Amino acid sequence: MAKSKKTNAMRELDKLSVTYDITSYEWHPEQLDATHASESIGMEADAVFKTLVLIGDKTGHLVACIPANEHIDLKQLARISGNKRVDMIEVKTLLPITGYIRGGCSPLAMKKSLPTFMHQSILEKEKIAVSAGKRGLQIILSGPDLVHATAATTASLIMN
Repeated sequence: MAKSKKTNAMRELDKLSVTYDITSYEWHPEQLDATHASESIGMEADAVFKTLVLIGDKTGHLVACIPANEHIDLKQLARISGNKRVDMIEVKTLLPITGYIRGGCSPLAMKKSLPTFMHQSILEKEKIAVSAGKRGLQIILSGPDLVHATAATTASLIMN
């Protein structure tokens, strides 16, 4: 891979002295999902975490990271985050809230600091991938390091 410019997410990890690698892949506007990213970089879908931005009826905006091949349990996330209800935000509001666009949203270095929740399986992963804050670019790091870097709360967040 040609040397790419550092993203804010990478700078955040550098600032925290977190060890990571980066990998890139060809992206397509119709394939912005994390499952495509996992296939493209050759990692299992349960080790590639997608970043979701939601809004709670009591707490406002929040972030959830779950494995690429899973679906968020909105009721469980609402309970854990102190809300009665949480919903996905509209895509058009993603950039103003996070500083990122769809398909390139990282849980690191968002425009505003938001409460972050990660599926508990991340703690068992020696190596995971998450968006580096740019389409086609993934950060590879340990799951516990990402939890620490984002000050995330871990819990069961996926549908059974």
